[in-house]
Parts: sequence; structure tokens; C-alpha cells
Amino acid sequence: ADPERLLITGGSAGGFTVLAALAFHHTFRAGASHFGVADLAALARDTHKFESRYLDRLIGPYPERADLYQARSPLYHAHQITCPVIFFQGLEDKVVPPAQSEAMYEALRARGIRTEYVPFPGEQHGFRKAENIITAIERELAFYGEVLGFTPAQ
Repeated sequence: ADPERLLITGGSAGGFTVLAALAFHHTFRAGASHFGVADLAALARDTHKFESRYLDRLIGPYPERADLYQARSPLYHAHQITCPVIFFQGLEDKVVPPAQSEAMYEALRARGIRTEYVPFPGEQHGFRKAENIITAIERELAFYGEVLGFTPAQ
């Protein structure tokens, strides 16, 4: 792979992986986070009941290990992200609420990092409407084209 053209994309926990990779490493030229986790403590507090204790096994009990939640949350390390990032978010998402993507987007925008936020009204955790899936794919490719200097085929 061309190290100057590496990109990273993922959704939900994969979106967390995108944001963590960009916050803690400088390997990628750009990233796309689809309904990704930016703040682990907020996820532990705000997600729906089914997912509410999910992170206890992965990180530690919350709030007792709030230090680990903050240390591993991309939002608290957004100042280390130096490459463009696009965010895709369902506005009815109860698993990873829109505030996660919105906070990360604002943190990057405030620093002048190339970023974009694409909200989808009526969508939840993952996109189900065909037109929104198409929009997300096309917008992600166009974003990469802008970053890497190519025009996607129509």
C-alpha cells in the first residue's frame, strides 16, 4: 500500500477504531467515522440499557475506572488528530447518540482540521434507507477524492 494514500473507515466500534487510530497514530491520510464512539464515558452513561454495561468487560467498571475511559477516548485526544475526517450519523441513534459525532466534529472544526458532518434524519445505528446508504458511500468517496486529489468516476 502507498503510505501516502492510506485511508481508514469504520462504523460503531469500527468508528471508534477510526478515531482512535487517528488520535493515537499518524498512519492515515484521512478517515471516515460512521456512527463511531468518540467518548467512552459518555457511551457508558448515555447508551440504551442493552449496551449499558458492555464496556465494563472491555475497559473496566464505570465510573470506578473513569481514568481509563478518558485516556482511551478519542475526544480527549482530538488535538492530536491532524488529518481530515468525515462523520456520518443517524440522528435517531440510541446506541451511539449523535452527540458523539457532533462533539468530535466540533473539536476538529475548531482547530481548522478539514472535517465534515453528514447527519441522517430518521436513521438509527446503521443506515437502512437505500438513499442514505448511497449518499454515505458517494459522500465518503468524494471526501477521499478531495483529500487525495482525484475525481471519483460518475
